[in-house]
Amino acid sequence: MEPERLSLFYLRRSIAKILVPMKKRYLAAGISGVIAGAVATKLLTRPRDVSWPDSIDLIPHPEHSWFTRVGGVRIHYQDAGEQDAPALILIHGFISSTLIWNDVFLPLAAAGFRVIALDLPGYGYSDKPADGRYTIDSQAYAVVSLMNRLEIDEATIVGASYGGAVAATIALDYPERVTRLILIGAVTNDDPMNKLLPRIAQLPLVGDVVTPLFLGSRWVLRKRMEDTYRRSGRPLDEQKLAARHHLLATAASHRAMLRTIRRWNANRITREAHLIRKRALILWGEDDRHIPLSDGVRLREAIAGARLIVFRDCGHLPPVEQPERFVDVVTQFCQEEEARNDAPPAKLKLKSEPPAVAEG
Repeated sequence: MEPERLSLFYLRRSIAKILVPMKKRYLAAGISGVIAGAVATKLLTRPRDVSWPDSIDLIPHPEHSWFTRVGGVRIHYQDAGEQDAPALILIHGFISSTLIWNDVFLPLAAAGFRVIALDLPGYGYSDKPADGRYTIDSQAYAVVSLMNRLEIDEATIVGASYGGAVAATIALDYPERVTRLILIGAVTNDDPMNKLLPRIAQLPLVGDVVTPLFLGSRWVLRKRMEDTYRRSGRPLDEQKLAARHHLLATAASHRAMLRTIRRWNANRITREAHLIRKRALILWGEDDRHIPLSDGVRLREAIAGARLIVFRDCGHLPPVEQPERFVDVVTQFCQEEEARNDAPPAKLKLKSEPPAVAEG
């Protein structure tokens, strides 16, 4: 090769060595910029909070919905049944709302109870104050304050998942307000915080960006709901999907949920469950992948006289997956005569088929 051509060849190769990495860096920077822009747009265009008038078509049983103020916070709750009937207070879990009681709310009222399902502060259609505490203790206080507002001296307290920790706290701190205690797949410790999303959510800045994207994702919610409906053999209810996503897509909801994660402290339930002196029913799904059944077994062993009923072919939330059986079990438990403190609990006579549930 001639010297001039050889020089030109080496020059081109040298330039290529410089330009190709530069192009890759620019391309990576460009892609990163597009992604960052999309994320920023997603976060900045979120609704600030849900609007009740704009949500009326998505709300189940809206004729039973009411609002009141508790400690300056506007609380949404649903109230059905005779006012002087035995009260049931239904407490939802984390990333949830009154919607989880949709299929059991009116059947429980028809069974002879006054049924009150509330949106905890920070959830559903209740206020989500920027300075809210969002701790288990503060949520327990909010529930008791609502009881005061509604002039309910005592009630059967029903808590699902994170709401189970709230219900157990009420039984520990306000025992005079609790007739009976029903815990459903209850949170009793801080183990859920060891999962990937909560660990990310606890990171400064990163958690503030990633967590809202996950919580507000309709696709993620659809996958989670499809798992539930697949197990029960029912098609996904698009109306319920839309209603749940509507509540999880707002900036105020994301802020409340982030603070709930960062102020999570549920180990007290495991430590002090033995101090609960109320008749307790513990309900668990056999296939619960969120809170292990072993936690339910430990609860039964800790609470004197507690019963554990396991719903077969059921996941984390029996009232969602097996509402008829749930209503049957809860109704019979609440309607039984008060058992003597020293007597062993009697077996529940279930109307559902024997394989549907198992009592331990």
